[in-house]
Amino acid sequence: MRRRWQTATAGLVAAALLFTACGGGSGEDVASRFSSCSVTAGIADASAEPVGEPNIIIGAFVGWDESTAAAHLMKNILATNGYDAQVKTLDVRAGFSATANGEIDVIPDVWLPTTHSSYIDRYGSRMDPLGCWYDNAQLTIAVNSSSPARSIADLATMGGAYDNTLVGIEPGAGETSVVINRVIPEYGLADLTFRSSSTADMLGSLQQATDDQRNIAVTLWRPHWAYTEFDIRDLEDPKGAMGGEEGIWNFATKGFGDSAPKAAQMFTNLILPDAGLAELEYLMVQRYDRADPDGAVVEWLSAHPDFADRLVAGTLGE
Repeated sequence: MRRRWQTATAGLVAAALLFTACGGGSGEDVASRFSSCSVTAGIADASAEPVGEPNIIIGAFVGWDESTAAAHLMKNILATNGYDAQVKTLDVRAGFSATANGEIDVIPDVWLPTTHSSYIDRYGSRMDPLGCWYDNAQLTIAVNSSSPARSIADLATMGGAYDNTLVGIEPGAGETSVVINRVIPEYGLADLTFRSSSTADMLGSLQQATDDQRNIAVTLWRPHWAYTEFDIRDLEDPKGAMGGEEGIWNFATKGFGDSAPKAAQMFTNLILPDAGLAELEYLMVQRYDRADPDGAVVEWLSAHPDFADRLVAGTLGE
C-alpha cells in the first residue's frame, strides 16, 4: 500500500477541490466541469516537493501516439527527479478502470469535454485531475484530399465514392462512441459500414488506399502525425457532432498527489505546444518505428535541453 503524505501543492489542492465541487463521478454532464482547458492552471515550482512514493506506473492508450509521447516523456523526466517510472500500454477502457482501481497511477491522455466524458462520469470519483497540457485537440473524420466530400453530411449521398465504408479505430475508444452515438445518427449515415477495429488497422487502410489511389474516409484526431504523412483533409462538421475543440488532461488515481507530491506537480506542469508534440510523435513513429519510444524522447530532449528543467520549475507556460 502506498504511503500517504499529508501535504500537497496549492495547485493540486485547488484542482481537487474544483473537481469535488463540480461533482466528479456523479454522472452529470462532464462538459460543465471540463469545458475549458487552461494549460497554465495549477502550475507551480515542483523542485521542493517531496518525492514520496518512488515507483510510478503511467498508462498509455494503445494506438494513441500523443498518449505514448506524453507517457514516455514524463517517464524520462521523472527518472531524473527521484522516481522509477514505468509505462504500461493498454486500451482506453482498461486504462480508466486500472487508474480508478489504483493499478495505474496516471493516464496523461484524457480528452475532455467530449471524447472520454463517459469514462470520467463512471470513474471520476476515484480519480484526480492533474491539469490540462494541450488545448487544441479535436476529433475528426478525414478523407484523401482528392476525394469529393467536403462535409460529413456529404457521406450520406457520396458514400459510394468511399466504398460505403468509414474506417474507425478501437471499439472501446471514446471517438468510436462519439461516431456511433452522435455522428452516424445526426448525419444519417446508417447505410455506411462503420468498420471499428484498431488504430493500426485504420492507418494501414489509409496507407493502402493512398498506394492504390483510392478514396477513403477514416476517423482521426488532431494532433496526429498522419496529417504530415498523408495528403488528407478534415471533413467539415457543421452540426458539431464530433465535439469541437478539446483539452488533453492528466488524471491520476485518487490520492496520488498525497503519495507522490513532486510527481503530481510535475504532471500538472506539463505543457506541449503543437510543434513540440508533432516533432516528438514524428520521431517515435517515423524515425524509431514505434520500437523505441524512450530513444525518441532522449533525442527530442537533446533538441530541447531546457524542457525538463522548465517543467520541474513550472515555467513552460511563460
